Amino acid sequence: MALLSIHPLPQVSNFCVKAPRVFVNNSTSKRAENLKKPYSTKCRTMHDQVTHSMPPEKIEIFNSLENWASENVLVYLKPVEKCWQPQDFLPDPNSDGFYEQIKEMQGRAKEVPDDYFVVLVGHMITEEALPTYQTMLNTFDGVRDETGTSPTSWATWTRAWTAEENRHGDLLNKYLYLSGRVDMRAVEKTIQYLIGSGMDPKGENNPYLGFIYTSFQERATFVSHGNAARLAKQQGDLKLAQICGLIAADEKRHENAYSKIVQKLFEIDPDTTMLAFADMMRKKISMPAHLMYDGRDSNLFDHFAAIAARLGVYSARDYADVMEHLVNYWEVEKLTGLSPEGRKAQEFVCGLPRRIKIIEEKAQDRAKQAPSLPLSWVYDREVSL
Repeated sequence: MALLSIHPLPQVSNFCVKAPRVFVNNSTSKRAENLKKPYSTKCRTMHDQVTHSMPPEKIEIFNSLENWASENVLVYLKPVEKCWQPQDFLPDPNSDGFYEQIKEMQGRAKEVPDDYFVVLVGHMITEEALPTYQTMLNTFDGVRDETGTSPTSWATWTRAWTAEENRHGDLLNKYLYLSGRVDMRAVEKTIQYLIGSGMDPKGENNPYLGFIYTSFQERATFVSHGNAARLAKQQGDLKLAQICGLIAADEKRHENAYSKIVQKLFEIDPDTTMLAFADMMRKKISMPAHLMYDGRDSNLFDHFAAIAARLGVYSARDYADVMEHLVNYWEVEKLTGLSPEGRKAQEFVCGLPRRIKIIEEKAQDRAKQAPSLPLSWVYDREVSL
C-alpha cells in the first residue's frame, strides 16, 4: 500500500472549524522526553489537529440509521463457523508430516525474490496493527462502541470487522515465520513501533470523513493484496497466491460495506458528504502504516511503498484508480441540488483522478535507475527501490 508522492493539496476550509494547533514544548523535562522517545520517529509531521468536527445535529443522522445499518451493513459479515481460519492454509502441527510440510513451504519460498517478501512483510505489519484501527473507528462520533460490548449495529460491525481482519495478520505472520526468509525479530520490532505510534488519518472523529477513509482504504487494500496474489502465482507459489487472494476477498467484502454506508450518506445528506469527500482527497489518504519504523530506518514506509510501486503491487496510478472507482460507484458526477461549495467540491473530486494520473506519468518519465539499500526485514540484504 503506497503513499502517493504528490504535493499535498489545500484543505477544504468550509467543512469544519479548526482546533488549536498542537505543538511540542521544547522545555519538556528530560524524563518526559525520554518516555516519549521510543515511539517518536522522524517520519512524524506536526499539523493542525482537528477533533469532533461534526455538529450535534449530524449525530442524529447516524442514530436514525441504526436499523438501516443492521439490515444493510451487518449482512457483509460472515458467521465465524463459515469463515476460513489461518490454520486452514498452514502446515498442521498435529500431522506426522508437519516438518515435511514446512520444508515444502520453504522450498517454494526460496524461489520468491527478496523485494516481494519486503512487500509481503509490509502487508503483514499493516494488518498486525489492527488495535490502532479499531481504536480509530471508536473515535467516530455517533457510531462508536460506547461500552466495549454495545449492541448497536455500528458497534457490532466494528468489533466483528476487527475479528475478521485479525485473521489476515495471523496468517501472514505465521507464513512468514515458517518461510524462513525474513528476520522475524526485526519485523516484530516494526509491529511494536507501529502500534505504539498509532496513525493519523485526519478523520477528525467525524464518521463522514471516517467512512470515506475506510471505503478508500479497504479498496486500496483489496487491490494491493490482489496484486500480491497475482505476483505470487507468477513466481510459482500457488499456496501463497491463494493466501493473498483470500485476504483480498475479505477486503473487497469490507469495502462493499463501507462504500454502502457512504452511498447512503450521499443519498440523505449529499452536500455534507460531498464536502467530506473533497476534504479527505485534499488532505490525501494516508495509508494505515505511514508511521512504520524498525528502530533504524525513519523512511521505512517510503521505501516499502517504493518497492510496492515498482513491483506493481500498489502505485500512484492505483490510488487514482481507487478514487475513480469510488466517484463512479457513488455517482458523484450526477449529484444535484448541492450548495455552491458542494458544487466546487464535486468539480474538484471528479477531476482529481485524471490529474493524479498525469502527475504519475510525468514522474515515471523522469524516473532513473532505482537505488538499492539494505532492509532489516530481509537480514539487511540489498533491495532495489
